Amino acid sequence: MTRVLINVADLVFEGRLEEKAAPQTCAAFRSILPFRSQLIQARWSGEAGWIPLGDLSLGIDIENATSFPSRGDILLYPAGASETEILFPYGSCHFCSKVGQLAGNHFLTLTAGHEQLPELGRRVLWEGAQPIQIEVIAS
Repeated sequence: MTRVLINVADLVFEGRLEEKAAPQTCAAFRSILPFRSQLIQARWSGEAGWIPLGDLSLGIDIENATSFPSRGDILLYPAGASETEILFPYGSCHFCSKVGQLAGNHFLTLTAGHEQLPELGRRVLWEGAQPIQIEVIAS
């Protein structure tokens, strides 16, 4: 089981890659670690942060996909009807884009830091883009 550290500004979360349920997605994501970007408020998906990745191709298919992730269930959408993107739900969420409902690969689950999700949501909604970094926790 691969454990990751997720920093959103000064908020710290831990998570695990869902390597059994989404092996292709986890392997592709590991290849781009450490990952650094900006987390912004999702446009259509409800209480979630969003990382648009444009035309980035990770060479993966749909696996372990959902449109209704729980808070802390992080999705990677490998492009298709919309651009490649990561969705980071901090509350109630229905994964959508301007073309309608999407199903993203649930590849990462938070294991610590859930109590900070409301603050994460407040920041992306009211303060704008937040720096995010995801890296493997050394065993």
